[in-house]
Amino acid sequence: MKKLYNTILCLLEKCKTITELKQLHGLMITTSVIKNIIPLSKLIDFCVSPDIGDLDYARSVFNHIAQPSVYIWNSMIRGYSNSDTPIEALIKYREMQQMGFSPDNFTYPFVLKSCSIIGDHGYGRCVHNRIVKTGFEFDIYASTALLHMYACCSDMEAGLKVSDVIPKSKWNVVAWTSLISGLVNNNQFTEAVKAFRDMECWAVEPNEITMVNVLVACARSRDLETGKWVHNRLRHLGYDPFLASQNFNLILGTAIVDMYAKCGSLKTAKDLFDKMPHRNLVAWNSMIAAYTQYDRAEDSLDLFLNMQIAGFIPDEATFLGVIGACASLGALALGQSLHAYISKTKMANDLAIGTALVDMYAKVGDPESAWKIFNNLRKKDVKAWTSMILGFALHGKGMEALKIFRSMQEDGNVVPDEITYVGVLFACSHVGLVDEGQKHFNEMRNVYGIIPTLEHYGCLVDLLSRAGRLKEAMRLAEEMPIQPNITIWGALLNGCEIYENLDLADRVRSQITKLEPPQGSGVYVLLSNIYARAGRWQEVNLARELMKQRRIDKTLGRSSVEMKLLS
Repeated sequence: MKKLYNTILCLLEKCKTITELKQLHGLMITTSVIKNIIPLSKLIDFCVSPDIGDLDYARSVFNHIAQPSVYIWNSMIRGYSNSDTPIEALIKYREMQQMGFSPDNFTYPFVLKSCSIIGDHGYGRCVHNRIVKTGFEFDIYASTALLHMYACCSDMEAGLKVSDVIPKSKWNVVAWTSLISGLVNNNQFTEAVKAFRDMECWAVEPNEITMVNVLVACARSRDLETGKWVHNRLRHLGYDPFLASQNFNLILGTAIVDMYAKCGSLKTAKDLFDKMPHRNLVAWNSMIAAYTQYDRAEDSLDLFLNMQIAGFIPDEATFLGVIGACASLGALALGQSLHAYISKTKMANDLAIGTALVDMYAKVGDPESAWKIFNNLRKKDVKAWTSMILGFALHGKGMEALKIFRSMQEDGNVVPDEITYVGVLFACSHVGLVDEGQKHFNEMRNVYGIIPTLEHYGCLVDLLSRAGRLKEAMRLAEEMPIQPNITIWGALLNGCEIYENLDLADRVRSQITKLEPPQGSGVYVLLSNIYARAGRWQEVNLARELMKQRRIDKTLGRSSVEMKLLS
């Protein structure tokens, strides 16, 4: 009998298919080996395997076990936690306790994994209470699973409390990675990088999953310096996929490219992108979005065409980047082609895509199409409202922009943000509604608690300057809590030109000379024109001489013609 027992154990180890397993199961029943807990446990383990197992068969076997061990209960819970029906793991966990079995430190990670997948925060807290009562709160596996569960349920405060309970000396790479990924997934990017540095201090070597999460944190926080340091750590650890000696890891390689791209280091990102032996859609999207974000829309569209040539099918993220490039270039025809394509797909109902189309049509000078798409959006978030307000404001339809803003406030479901108020103040400026502009500026601070930025002050200075209230505009520029930039002084100069106020133009000139040289020549040309109109040629020459000293060339006029890029 012992020989048969050992033979069946050996065959269970070598079993490759569920068909072979069923044959062994029959042999175990006919020879009474089924009564032994070890071969029975191995039988269940095979059945719950996510790759070659059969959970239904595992359930049928389990239901015929009179007294399943805690190990077998754990195997069943583990199997369901890895399946398409993780809620079954929670049901089994409840049954286990109802039948008088006590969970152990291997039970809880599988149960909490299921809570994480289905996002059941309440059930997870109940499991947490049970862990504390049964004395497993100091177990590294249970605490790591708790941390992961709270992170997945967007409760990092509770997750961090769990992490504080376990001495860092007991933490392994899984625990640290759970903490870092939890912080990243809850938009706490600086804290994620700090946790990684702490991990290094405790001499726990990260794995590739850890490094991907840290790179994502650097990318989202636009922390290029730390990102370079992380990339250098990858080289020392032997994980850098771009080293010739390493096998290429697509996920890690994409994370590195994405980090450099989002941080604006486009040359490095493109060089690494070109070195990738194979790419996924995420890598393409990272480069397309970065080119759009950093004002290289032409490169974004070129990459989009190359992506299609390479056989990749664009998704929502692709179109968000390309639509943004069309908006920057004023490429109406290409934007319309993209819109036509999108309308034939499920993406037509996507809020982010719809908002991007509203923004694109508004910026390229077709507010009517923007308004039509905006009205058809099933749900309107603050970005959608803001895009429409900015679109009308930029094209001189200030009253329409303010009307939309009032409708947004009446809707009551959306709170305006700082960008919304840039559009509102810009609209007031171009319509000349000084009192209303000041009212909105005060409302932004006092009602919504939005701290004014340079853009807001610039709009208000421009509003006062255009209305001829130059003393108020100058007082605002001098008293504002932020150092005025060249745009604000330019707005004042514009008012000086309109109302021929030379004295104020002199005061503004003295402020401009204190600033770092601007990229454009606009303010100097404006200053020169003001003095030329007044016949003060010495000052005209002084303004031009100042341009020479600061090596500022007069910006040349440009025009563009849109070519047909898609067939």
